[in-house]
Amino acid sequence: MSYNLAPKLEDPIHALIVDDSEDDAYLLKAELGQRGVVIDYRRVDNPLDMAAALTDDTWDLVISDHNMPGFDALGAYEVLKHSGRDIPFIIHSGHIADELATSAMYDGVHDVIEKGRYERLVPVIERELRGAEARRAARQADDRIQRLANFDKLTGLPNQHMFCERVSAWLDEAAERGRSARGALLTVDIDRFLRVNASFGWEAGNEVLRQVSLRLDEVLNADVILARLGGNAFGVFVPGIGERASAEVFARWIMKAFEAPFVKDGIELFLTPSIGISLVPTDGTQIYDLLMHAETASAKAKQGGGNAYRFYDRAMNTASAERVALEADLRHAVERSELFLEFQPVMDAASGRIVSAEALVRWNHPRLGRIPPDRFISIADESGLIVDIGEWVMREAARCCRLWHQAGFTDMHVSINVSAIQFAQPKLLETVRDTLRQTRLRAESLMLEITESSLMQDAESTAGMLRALHNMGVRISVDDFGTGYSSLSYLKRFPIDVIKIDQSFVRDLTTDEEDAAIVRAIIALAHSMRRSTIAEGVESEAQVEILRREHCEFFQGYYFGKPMQSSLLLERLEAQQGAG
Repeated sequence: MSYNLAPKLEDPIHALIVDDSEDDAYLLKAELGQRGVVIDYRRVDNPLDMAAALTDDTWDLVISDHNMPGFDALGAYEVLKHSGRDIPFIIHSGHIADELATSAMYDGVHDVIEKGRYERLVPVIERELRGAEARRAARQADDRIQRLANFDKLTGLPNQHMFCERVSAWLDEAAERGRSARGALLTVDIDRFLRVNASFGWEAGNEVLRQVSLRLDEVLNADVILARLGGNAFGVFVPGIGERASAEVFARWIMKAFEAPFVKDGIELFLTPSIGISLVPTDGTQIYDLLMHAETASAKAKQGGGNAYRFYDRAMNTASAERVALEADLRHAVERSELFLEFQPVMDAASGRIVSAEALVRWNHPRLGRIPPDRFISIADESGLIVDIGEWVMREAARCCRLWHQAGFTDMHVSINVSAIQFAQPKLLETVRDTLRQTRLRAESLMLEITESSLMQDAESTAGMLRALHNMGVRISVDDFGTGYSSLSYLKRFPIDVIKIDQSFVRDLTTDEEDAAIVRAIIALAHSMRRSTIAEGVESEAQVEILRREHCEFFQGYYFGKPMQSSLLLERLEAQQGAG
């Protein structure tokens, strides 16, 4: 590609002329103009003025005379080199020895042209400007490659590679200077971020990540190293602090950045962080150790429900290793038939008969034996395995309910728990439809239990999903009611059939007047909205009496039966029929 030297008065070549004669400089401009090379120029004739010109402006070309009072072309070239600028430098002089000219070009001067030989000067200018353009393009490409390698394209923050390099450089410098390195590394993981992508799409998720990066950048000091580590995780390194109290201050600042909602297309999204903290030198002096420990602590905070920060503790590593192993085994649990269902009966308060059952998933690990749900459900949620497990639970529960119907108990219903991740996916409708078709179970015999907090994650999307399920004939219950701080105005709009009173209120119903008042209020609220109620965790006759007095329609709890296999529940139904 040749450099275009056609006359362009609106865009001339910007030349710095080093010459002690204004007449010679003007003559140079005129002669080049006659040959189609339009330049504008500034003339300097001493080192200070030249250095100032290089600092003040951007130049396409430097053309220098050689012999000037107290200054020469070689001195001018040294000034250019000292500036660090890549600008073609041409000596245009009538008095310079061949040996000196050759030496100058070895040193980096681009060419030496005898004064007045404009027919040779023009192609040299063309060549050098073309070369400068090629070098500039190469630098830009290299800068782009470096940016892609070291910075996150979405947020513009340093990526994990650059984050690790910068923290390592800080740690190495501290070691070289012989001072004790102190600092805190924090990883920030956005809780339940998958729901944003599932509900609103990837672009909404990307926009939220951009907003998070801006907020973090605003609340953190300039000397703090901030990066996007990947996905929905961010890294923060705070140099100079090594005690927990100071690190807690930064953790609280970060949590405060999540207090206001994130807005996308007019929709408010409330998000929370799980923050893990590792300290230098307590938890390590190498970046990858610190990062791994902070991520372990962040995972621990997430396991506890999120919206919290945790400091790394060595005991976490053992628990983390066990958790990774369990996740690997859980991935194969469905295909290896290690999962099974148990059913807890639901009693009709008026008749005292079993009318429904809640399906509860269990895991019989081949080596560890029976693993409690509270150990593996959280792993399934965080890893996304809950979607596949939930589909299996739905099919198996529907199949068992169909068997009860075939045995003559056609009024039996089955309820299954739907996780927040499942509920956020449009695929849920297809899963329910396929399950009903494959098992030939009536839609009204299937009830989906969705936690109150899951319903309120995005009220508008929730309403649409519930209406679609309701139109299919499936029944809906709100699980753990009273614990999720629902907006009653939204709740009234949802097509809900049943409200389940959380067992935390039922447990102390007979001894705690506040819990008794809450239960009364929930039942009254449900009846005002024409919903029926199920009380969970019923364990005594005294609780039953109070709930009956308040007109709670259904009971569930150990008082009526622990979770049992489908065959045992069928025996209960048969015994109930025989006694009827």
